[in-house]
Amino acid sequence: MKHYLFNFRPRFIIILFSCALFGTGLVTAAPLASGDHFPALKDMQDQHEVAYTLPRCVEHIAVAYTMSVGKSANGYFAKKGATYLPEQNAVFIANVYGMPAIGRFFAMPKMKKYPHRIMLADSEGLLEDFPQKDDRVTVFDLDATGKIVAIRYWNPEKEEITF
Repeated sequence: MKHYLFNFRPRFIIILFSCALFGTGLVTAAPLASGDHFPALKDMQDQHEVAYTLPRCVEHIAVAYTMSVGKSANGYFAKKGATYLPEQNAVFIANVYGMPAIGRFFAMPKMKKYPHRIMLADSEGLLEDFPQKDDRVTVFDLDATGKIVAIRYWNPEKEEITF
């Protein structure tokens, strides 16, 4: 009987470890896609540290994941003026999560000078399920219920955006 128990314990531990190791891939969510409802994105702030919740009327959400793409998009939107995004029922989100303190020291005052509103994604995992491409802003087009109808990728340095 002792021999059976000693063989069972290592097998059980190996099976348990394998399930934990390989099962984690099954738990992670797939990237957002057409047909999915856009997440609520609660507890966000804009560049002026004002709480911001996505309005129900939003039809387009542009998301910049890197500082360089964010700068390009901010430059583009600044030229369009403060009312451009609201008139298009659009929102711009800049990822600032993980930005070092020294980077924030210089970046945040610059962001406050932009005439348009910038939602700041500043929590771990907030944009984790968002599809992205290098050097591009991801643009989500939504229907009246908040469902994603299209996902586009925009290069603010080389292209005009159509909302």
